Amino acid sequence: MLKQDTKTWTIRELMKVSIRLLENKGFEEARLTVELLLAHALRCQRIQLYTNFDRPLTHEEIREFRKILERRLNREPLQYIIGAAGFMGLQFRVDGRVLIPRPETETLVEQVMLLCNNAHKAKPLSILEIGSGSGNVAVSLAKYVKRVHVTGIDVSPDAVEVGELNAKVHEVDDRVAFKLLDVFEPIDQILLRRFDLLVSNPPYVSRDEWEQLELEVRKYEPRTATTDGRDGYVFFRRIFEIAPYVLADSGSVAVEVGHDQAETVMGMMIDAGFFHPYIVPDLQNIPRVVIGFCHSLTRNPGPVN
Repeated sequence: MLKQDTKTWTIRELMKVSIRLLENKGFEEARLTVELLLAHALRCQRIQLYTNFDRPLTHEEIREFRKILERRLNREPLQYIIGAAGFMGLQFRVDGRVLIPRPETETLVEQVMLLCNNAHKAKPLSILEIGSGSGNVAVSLAKYVKRVHVTGIDVSPDAVEVGELNAKVHEVDDRVAFKLLDVFEPIDQILLRRFDLLVSNPPYVSRDEWEQLELEVRKYEPRTATTDGRDGYVFFRRIFEIAPYVLADSGSVAVEVGHDQAETVMGMMIDAGFFHPYIVPDLQNIPRVVIGFCHSLTRNPGPVN
């Protein structure tokens, strides 16, 4: 760690020493991490670090930077430390109450946007998101597709609170609503209306895979937002069970899946009576999103045992 002494540090010197420290500890993207942490500590833009390279830092500024650098050295995710994560070109408020948005989930949002653009309906489209988390999916859809209304449900009161905050920050809270609801309970509350699309990035990490995840995830991110504690397919089964009861006829379902789950999930869709299912890869060419369509039903399914 950086020693506390009477030395006068400039931005240049502090960045150089800190980058080397992170590199020696095996951290990837050490320079970017230091830039973001130092800009956060100094309450400035990253570019200002380079335009003020030789500015001496106060002892208070160094103490603040040392404190948050130590958090990162303890493997706390960078996004939680600075309180923000980028997604779909937007900045979302995040903390330890919600899962950090991942780049691969942008593929899910992009595919739902395509489904919306291809829908030939005069009225606004309604979207149900199961497991809304930070609100990054719901808010992005409302931000980029003007004729949608998104309802996000989550079992976590904290997630609902963070989602509502992000909807307000991005000024879409008139078209995005978050509700506290467990998808494994009877879905009477959802059935107050029919939706055109259902989207979900559910917890799809299996119990065994969870133990192999990096420390940042296991120690800091919400476990229930990451793993179903079983085989990784619990939420997909429930989503495909309730979809015909919450969607309008020929409504579409789009789900994000793990790196080796796509074929199995598509098979589950087919077995559940969905039609025209297909798989979309992410930018790493990993099968990431499974989409299908279903006919609506009127009987309300109860909870899953």
